[in-house]
Formats: sequence, structure tokens, C-alpha cells
Amino acid sequence: MPVTAVDKKMLYYDRSDSETGPALILVHGSGGDHTHWPEGLRHHPGIRVYTPDLPGHGRSSGVGCTSVEAYADVIDRFARSLGIEKAAVAGHSLGGAVALTLAIRKPGWLNGAILVGTGARLRVLPKIIDGFENAFEETIDMICRQSIGPRASASLKAALQHQMLHNEPDVISGDYLACDHFDVMDDIGNIDCPALVISATDDRMTPVKYGQYLSRHIPGATFALIEGAGHMMAVEKPEALIAEVVRFLGIPSEK
Repeated sequence: MPVTAVDKKMLYYDRSDSETGPALILVHGSGGDHTHWPEGLRHHPGIRVYTPDLPGHGRSSGVGCTSVEAYADVIDRFARSLGIEKAAVAGHSLGGAVALTLAIRKPGWLNGAILVGTGARLRVLPKIIDGFENAFEETIDMICRQSIGPRASASLKAALQHQMLHNEPDVISGDYLACDHFDVMDDIGNIDCPALVISATDDRMTPVKYGQYLSRHIPGATFALIEGAGHMMAVEKPEALIAEVVRFLGIPSEK
């Protein structure tokens, strides 16, 4: 799968062998990178998938943002720079806030929003934000323990922790500050593109009620619930998430 640079700083991963299928941009969450999306979705036949590492994350250089609006600007520039005519955006957590912001803005290229483990408002505990400065590794450990469901393997938590510790503290701190300041509860009723909201039963970071609120207030939104997964539902229950996404995009699921 090609790895390509955008504006010499931002790397993205894409599957380029689908010329006719729908386009999908995957936006990861706070302190994450493209690997927070399941490989089966990133490589799904029949979808032209673009999976960027946000600035300052993963293998992308640059500086992370401190507002959801700024990250939405990044994805908007990303889509326009690649000449993408139509694409849905799937966002997880912080990435879901980015997808919501774009859906509210209504850029001409956006034709759908997939909102995974996110909400219209994303308050963050003060001890998490303070912890990035005073106890970085301990705070990452706490986040990782809260982010996976009780049925997830210890190896998944270890992999998540290893990945997040590779971020600079100010990048993750900026991500969580962006979430803490995010609030579009009064705006989501204006969204008019197709929307899919995906929540998980054991998500302690963005509980099911967050997704239910989105599905009730976004006109025409579809709601899906993944059983037995936590906040990192995309890698805890990848098959279930992929099935919901491909159904929403209107393409055949893999046998």
C-alpha cells in the first residue's frame, strides 16, 4: 500500500487499486496513528481508503493542533490537495469530532460521516490534562486502561501504550485540550449528509449515551452498537466495525 507525503509533512497510506468504489478518509483519535484503524478496513477491496497520520503523529512530521477546528482544516486541505471529489470521513474519538466539524461545515467533497466512539461534546478529566505535564507515562497507562474493554487482551493494551508513548507529550496534550474545548451540541442538527454513529457497549471514554445523543439529533443518522468492546472498538472488534462501515457505504462485505 503506497505511503505518500502531503505538503512534505503529513504522510498518508492508501489502497489505490479501486478506481470506482467509494472514497473513505480515516481519521484517528488522540495520540493515535493510522494503525488505530483495522487492517481489514484499510485494505478493504472496493474502497479507495486514505489513512493519514495527523501532523505530529505516527510518521508525520509537523506540530499537532490544539483545536478540533484546526484538525478539520488539516483534513479539508488533505482532501482538496489530493483532488478528492467525493469522500466520506470516518473519525474515531477526536477524529470523530473532526468528522462532525466537517459535516457541519459542509465542504463540497464530503458525502458522509462515520462517527466512531465520539460525541458532540468531549470533556476531559482535569487529571488527564494535568498528568501529561506532571506524570506522562502514568497518564498514558491510565488512558490505555480506560480505552480498552474488559475482554480485550493484555497484548492489545501493551501495543496501544507502546504506540502512544512514541508521541511527544505536547502533541497528546494538545489533542486532549482540543477534545476538552469541543462542543457542537447546538450545531449537529444542521448536518445534512448521511451519517453513521458507532458506539460500543463497554466504552468508558465515550459511553453509549454519547452515540445515542448523536443519532437522535443528526437528521437521518443510523446508529450501530458493537457488543463487548471498549473505546478502541475498531481494533478490539474489527470485523463488527468493518461490517457496519461497508454496509453504510453500500458495498458488498467480504466473505
